[in-house]
Parts: sequence; C-alpha cells; structure tokens
Amino acid sequence: MTESRRYISRAELESHKKPGDLWISIQGKIYDVTEWSHDHPGGALPLLSLAGQDATDAFVAYHPGLAWQYLDKFFTGYYLEDYSVSEVSKDYRKLAAEFSKMGLFEKKGHVTCITLCFIALLFCISVYGVLCCDSAWVHLCSGGLMGFLWIQSGWIGHDSGHYQVMSTRKFNRFTQILTGNCLAGISIAWWKWNYNAHHIACNSLDFDPDLQHMPFFAVSSKFFHSLTSYFYERKMTFDSATRFLVSYQHWTYYPVMCFARINLFAQSLILLLSKRKVPNRGQEILGVLVFWTWYPLLVSCLPNWTERLMFVVASFAVTGIQHVQFCLNHFSSSVYLGPPSGNDWFEKQTEGTLNILCSSWMDWFHGGLQFQIEHHLFPRLPRCHLRKVSPLVKELCKKHSLQYNCASFWKANVMTIGTLRSAALQARDLTSPVPKNLVWEAVNTHG
Repeated sequence: MTESRRYISRAELESHKKPGDLWISIQGKIYDVTEWSHDHPGGALPLLSLAGQDATDAFVAYHPGLAWQYLDKFFTGYYLEDYSVSEVSKDYRKLAAEFSKMGLFEKKGHVTCITLCFIALLFCISVYGVLCCDSAWVHLCSGGLMGFLWIQSGWIGHDSGHYQVMSTRKFNRFTQILTGNCLAGISIAWWKWNYNAHHIACNSLDFDPDLQHMPFFAVSSKFFHSLTSYFYERKMTFDSATRFLVSYQHWTYYPVMCFARINLFAQSLILLLSKRKVPNRGQEILGVLVFWTWYPLLVSCLPNWTERLMFVVASFAVTGIQHVQFCLNHFSSSVYLGPPSGNDWFEKQTEGTLNILCSSWMDWFHGGLQFQIEHHLFPRLPRCHLRKVSPLVKELCKKHSLQYNCASFWKANVMTIGTLRSAALQARDLTSPVPKNLVWEAVNTHG
C-alpha cells in the first residue's frame, strides 16, 4: 500500500525561517537545513535569506547535478501544499538542464591559464621596473601595471569563487590563495562570503552588501531611513555626516573608487580576525601576510617617498577601474527592500542587473561582468561561454516580457552617476529631520 504524503502550507513553511529553525522547499519537498547551515560551503547567510520559502531556482543556479543526491538526508517527510512552478521558472530550469547536457559547466577553456601567464608577466615587468630602472616615469608605470595585475587576479578570484577553475580542488584552492590573498591582499574567504550574499539577494537594499556603502554612497533615498544591514548585522545610520557625504557622492564617486581597495583590505582583515567561522583561516591569514610582506618591501625599494607614494597611488587608482565595473552592473538598476524571494528568482536577477555592451576582443577587460545577467542566472557557468548563451537568455526574457538591460560602458557610467546624483539631491532636502552639524549648515546656508 502506498504511503500517503504529508503536506504543510506555505504559511507554516514560512514560520521556519530563523536561526536555529531553517526549512526550505526544493521542488515541493521540504528540507530542514538548520544543522547544515553551520557547514554549508556557501555560508549560512544564503540559507537564512531563502529560508521559509521555495528555493528551487537558487539551488539549480548554485549546485551541480551531483548535489541533488545529498538532499535526502535533510528531507523532513513533508511536501509543500499547492506547490506550483511559474512558466518563467520552468523555462529557466529547462535552459539550465540544456547547458548541463551540453557540458558547458565543465568546459572551462583556457581563460585561467592565459590570465595566470598574463599576471606573471605583469608582476615581472612591474618588479623589474622598480628594481632595475631609475626613471620616476618607469616607477609610475610600474605602479599602474601592478594595478592591472590586481584587476586580473580579481577576475580569477571571482571565477574560482563560483566554480572550479583548475583541474583539481586542491589546485583550485592554491590558485585562489596565490592570486587573491598573496598577490592582491584580498581574502578569498571574504570574497566568497560577500559574493554569495550579493548573488542571493541581488539589489536588496538591506540584504545585498554590494549596495551597502554608507556613509559614502547611497543609491536610493530609502537608505535615509537608517536601514539595518542583515549582512553586516548593524544599523546603517543616516546621520548628519553621512548626509553631507552622500549629498556630493556624484562628485566623489570616481575619487573614492580610486582608493576603494582600502575597503577590501579592511573587510578581509575584519573577517579573518573576527569570531565568525572562516574555512581554512590559517591559510587565509598566511596568504594575506605574504602580500603585506612583499608589497611594502617592493615599495620601499623606490628611491624616495614621493615615488613610493606615486607607485601606491597609481596601483590603487588603476585597480579602481575594476571597482567602477562592479558598480556599473547594479547601481543604476532596480532595487527593493527585504529578503530575496525564491518565487521570482529569475525576475529579481534580471531586474537588478545591467549588461555592458562591448566587442568580443574586449572580454578580457571586463572579466565576464559584461554579461552580468547571464552570470547572475548561471553563476557556475565559465565566463568563456557567457557570450555564447547570451542570445538564449535574451530570448527567454523577451518571451516572458522581462527586462534585459544593457548599455555601453560610457552609458552605464552616465546612468550610475545619474542614480547617485538623484539620491544626492534628495539628501540635500533640509526638511528631513536629520540632525545637522556645523559643517553641513555652513556649506548649505546659501544653497
């Protein structure tokens, strides 16, 4: 005799969405992932964000086919009552299955190998310029080359955080630590923690860390209500000092981007020195220490403090290009408040993302971010295939009357500055009851 299924309502499922009680639905089956959240490779935050609802599309996006076999040990025995799948989700899952059958998730091409060779070349030229040349101009250019090196190492860190870029997991881990921690001073553990949260809650003002840049930037006036960041677990206070900075953010945007790397250094150290669980913390700390050994030593080899400062500023400023690129994909796109919803996964990813139009010969410059919509929908897909699948994704969006936003690099910059300017002008509204300091009043007394 066939055993009858036990069902729970959506309201009951939604009651299981707090730390210590995390349930999710995948294809109508209910799973208890409370204990698994402590060991989840992507961290606990994605599970916390999607708990209490259907997470099938997110699971499909982030997990290979082999992961399905491990779900049974978390099965509660319950099924979701009135479970249904939207037409958009059906087509999305069908497209993901087609990519899998084509072997696209496994075919990684030679991008990583070529990039590693390019990084080695840039490193050798930069070091040679510092140690073997006396010209201040050569030293300045060497700093710029170091910045380009960091950009390319960032692309490898970004790729390896989403999928295995090398032949084995150990080799992949070695590459992550080498290019991220050792060469760039950025913890790959922080990178993965940040980017998993960003992808799951794309453009959520209170859940997506890539929009939470107070007190320097606010892409929406909703930040003026001092939102709570569920990523940083703190209140993002909109006080008088923040208001002053935000009011001129469209002018300070590019200068701040030139030194945005300092924030990445700080965030890496904060995570590694925190009590939060960090996989392979020893490796992470050792890698960062390697960076903070060789980079200051290289800078110290320059003949005077003026050239040392020029070298550091040049390397930071050139890397600022990459920070601008990260912002272009999301700052001017649609935003929302609250946790992500598993029921409109495809829609939220497309609405909150902007593609950058460019020729194929410029793909090396954008590192895959030019196809940000495709990347957000299929984060495990190697970037060498993003241009190939782009027409299929665009056609799917057209079929369901969904946004597929794209703009040239120049236009995307204009749109980003426009978004920042709009929020800046709203921040200058003196009728808002935010305490004003003397600096604010002095600057704005005469408009």
